[in-house]
Amino acid sequence: MKPLKLDNYYWQNDQVILRALKDEDWEFHYYNRFDTPGRRLVNYEVELPPTENEAREFLDNFKDFPDNSERLMFGIEDMKGNTVGAINLNSIDERNGTFSIGLLIDRDHRGMGYGTAAMKILLDYAFYERRLNKYYGTVLDDNIGSPKMLKKLGCVEEGVRSQMVYTEGKYHDVLLFGMTREEYERHDHMR
Repeated sequence: MKPLKLDNYYWQNDQVILRALKDEDWEFHYYNRFDTPGRRLVNYEVELPPTENEAREFLDNFKDFPDNSERLMFGIEDMKGNTVGAINLNSIDERNGTFSIGLLIDRDHRGMGYGTAAMKILLDYAFYERRLNKYYGTVLDDNIGSPKMLKKLGCVEEGVRSQMVYTEGKYHDVLLFGMTREEYERHDHMR
């Protein structure tokens, strides 16, 4: 195959490349299912023990951007080609122009800016290519990294749902974040 030229590629910036899921990504999904604290922050629960079959089935459901999927799932690579995470555009409501994004950065790569860089690409796509108007997301109250990242991107904490999630023997609040396209543009131009 001819070497790829990525200098004009939409799905990258100076830190990450977003790509379609590959067959071998089942291993990334499987490996990260053993990070209970990280997965609890994603799914708000302690998951049952992972299986290779579940990881392969997950990949089969989302690779190649299936038409019937409610999620557009991407792998995240650093500029050296290492898989560092996964991100997805989900809960798209074309009528009202709303959407959400799910993100998981591998525990060995957190705190390096990969999540923020990947979010920026997907926010640009949602706002400027899909013509969506409002991002919304929720974060568990003891998640330290995600609120910092969302605020860095221009999101506003819109409220709190008290005691919405029960995990680790106690009830947790869920923080509500949101950002309109206008807020994103205003924040993006302030940098």
